[in-house]
Amino acid sequence: MQKYKTRQRRVLLDYLAAHADEELSARQIESALREFDISLSAVYRNLSALESEGKVRRVSKSGSREVYYQYTDCMSCKDCLHLSCEKCGKTYHMNIPGMEMLIENLASSDEFAIDRKNTVLYGVCKSCQKEDKEKVS
Repeated sequence: MQKYKTRQRRVLLDYLAAHADEELSARQIESALREFDISLSAVYRNLSALESEGKVRRVSKSGSREVYYQYTDCMSCKDCLHLSCEKCGKTYHMNIPGMEMLIENLASSDEFAIDRKNTVLYGVCKSCQKEDKEKVS
């Protein structure tokens, strides 16, 4: 439940919505919003509230102690699995037919129900794979 709206919260929400395909650290967000005089503590405080409201997802990446945040309150994120590139950090929405097939197969064969909102599959995106191939050539 949202208690109040502040200028800082509006600026933060606008920024997160514009970067919904990215997982960002609080420091990255604070740096991007520096011109609006939003402190790191205000970023953390607002992110915590947004996470409680289900508008932001907190992510920890393998091999890193840093926490990242992703805005999930946009229509394109609703009930969607996410794919996250371990090289460039970009997050993609898994295509609907592939996602539904994966969820149905897991539900029937392994009797396992997927939490769509909090599921992220990690790998390497097509662009980074292409860059890797070009470096080898």
